[in-house]
Amino acid sequence: MPVYWLPDNPRIFPDPELAAPDGLVALGGDLCVDRLLTAYSRGIFPWYGEGLPILWWSLDPRCVLFPENLHVSRSLRKAVDSRRFQVTLDTAFPQVIRECAKAPRPQGDGTWIVEEMVQGYIDLHEAGFAHSVEAWLESGKGPELVGGLYGVSLGKAFFGESMFHTEPDASKVALVHLVEQLTCWGFTLVDCQQTTEHMLRFGAREIPRRAFNRLLAEAIDYPTRKGKWALDGQDPHKEV
Repeated sequence: MPVYWLPDNPRIFPDPELAAPDGLVALGGDLCVDRLLTAYSRGIFPWYGEGLPILWWSLDPRCVLFPENLHVSRSLRKAVDSRRFQVTLDTAFPQVIRECAKAPRPQGDGTWIVEEMVQGYIDLHEAGFAHSVEAWLESGKGPELVGGLYGVSLGKAFFGESMFHTEPDASKVALVHLVEQLTCWGFTLVDCQQTTEHMLRFGAREIPRRAFNRLLAEAIDYPTRKGKWALDGQDPHKEV
């Protein structure tokens, strides 16, 4: 496939089935809200590094967690049930994404969450489509953010982007709370994008891109739960 540079129109993307063998769909463009929403609705996501043009991907196979297949180990279930961490939604999105950007990567090659991407997802959060999950630990100075994750929601699909933790199990507990809440809300899939052993242990599995895009089209046919999220039983306007 020849290199496809995105036009100025943020709603135009090539067919993801025309992606290169490594999953690269297109280059260029920006991270405005309209472009990000168009990309995610077609199973395409941005992933690039400092000094590079924006690279847009649609991987084949795709790693997906179906909420009803969530696997929680016995030790992690104990951590969840202990309530050592207070878990919230959408109370500290900018802090969560910046902590994710600082988190060390296994390859040791720096972050892919560059400042342009941080601002793009903050804009998407303020538009009601991007959400964060926070895990807090009580300290002498009050609640301290020790783990979390963020992602994008369209219809009944949630696209996980990145996680971080500074305390063992914090991000895992946050993920369990999120997936169990998504199950209650009737979500049908959690997109993990790239395959990792970490997500496979939670019950995620690989499916062909064509199957993923078919399931995605069905999921986004439902209304999107926009705005500030809160776990069932929590006040969405209450600060930690």
